[in-house]
Amino acid sequence: MNEALFRVPAPQNEPVLSYAPGTRERGEIEAQIRKFRSGKMEIPLLVGGEEIRTGVKAPCVEPHNHQSVLAEYHQADEKIVEKAIQASLRAKKDWERLSWHDRAAVFLKAAELLATKYRPILNAATMLGQSKSVHQAEIDSACELIDFFRFNAMYMQQIYADQPISSAGVWNRMEYRPLEGFVFALTPFNFTSIAGNLPGAPALLGNTVVWKPAETQIYSAAVIMEVFEAAGLPAGVINLVYVDGPMAGDVIFSHPDFAGLHFTGSTGVFQHLWQTIGKNIAKYKSYPRVVGETGGKDFVIAHPSADAKAVATALSRGAFEFQGQKCSAASRAYIPSGIWDAVKKYLLEDIASFTMGSPEDFSNFVNAVIDERAFDKITGYIAQAKKDADAEILIGGGYDKSEGYF
Repeated sequence: MNEALFRVPAPQNEPVLSYAPGTRERGEIEAQIRKFRSGKMEIPLLVGGEEIRTGVKAPCVEPHNHQSVLAEYHQADEKIVEKAIQASLRAKKDWERLSWHDRAAVFLKAAELLATKYRPILNAATMLGQSKSVHQAEIDSACELIDFFRFNAMYMQQIYADQPISSAGVWNRMEYRPLEGFVFALTPFNFTSIAGNLPGAPALLGNTVVWKPAETQIYSAAVIMEVFEAAGLPAGVINLVYVDGPMAGDVIFSHPDFAGLHFTGSTGVFQHLWQTIGKNIAKYKSYPRVVGETGGKDFVIAHPSADAKAVATALSRGAFEFQGQKCSAASRAYIPSGIWDAVKKYLLEDIASFTMGSPEDFSNFVNAVIDERAFDKITGYIAQAKKDADAEILIGGGYDKSEGYF
């Protein structure tokens, strides 16, 4: 029994490292990239603490060099998805009974591991598997995921401290219970941090999770799972499966113990999932909580008094960092005619200075888009712009997928 009121350490945003030539972090991540290059990994499923190798494998390729196979991962089927559900339900009783501060300790430990030993490992996996520059990997798979784990522990503490008002002679108290069933975490390719947070946040609150990452993020997802295990997360609390989305959905959304969805992805997919859950609502033991974040078309509006160079910098970085594969990427702009000529001049200068290629060359600002499907979609937009009489391409317009998806 604990005779104390614990408080988690006050979180601070994780500092962003520079990776400048000669720095310690530069040497560590270059060494880790060489280590990954030294041999092809085999990535098993992880269900109830057990590594499962089905023998049905698919490749993890580098978007910037799609002939290079980083790893092969084992694919799950309906039986393994059901096994993951059962593993999560078995782990639920002990995990939800664990004190909140003991659960917090696991994720705070994970944050420390990410800030130290696993920082170059997860960043290198993100660079190679998702074609992120070292800076984009650092602010995502290191800093943001570390911040998620540390700040989430503080937010949990604040939630539990939020108690109802009591009148004279009455003491009103409220407990926050985990959901009655398992949570399905369906995570995207574009942010390694979100991939770790979507299963991690519900687990922190005492839930158990079946986690399906995007196929194009599996290489770094396997590292996140290794961090969870190293931090002391009990077997079965998070179960990692690599499976076709519709196949997973057929099992999960028909299961009576389905209790929650934590999702980041496209609007169309989320609408389909929500519709499926609604159709199956009578099957569930409780009303599932549905939490989803979908894509958007971010815009920039410039005021006539705006500094033209600052606007151009915001547009070029906002549009082209991580190849624009963010819901926050600048995809349209509204520029007053009075400053457009100056903005255009600086914008074209910025874009002309960008270099493109592998993230292993740290001087490259632009790397590859995630896969052939994304490449074909984007080049379709470019082709349409070239046909439209009312559209003008100011710079660029070329593309090539012979080696990577550029």
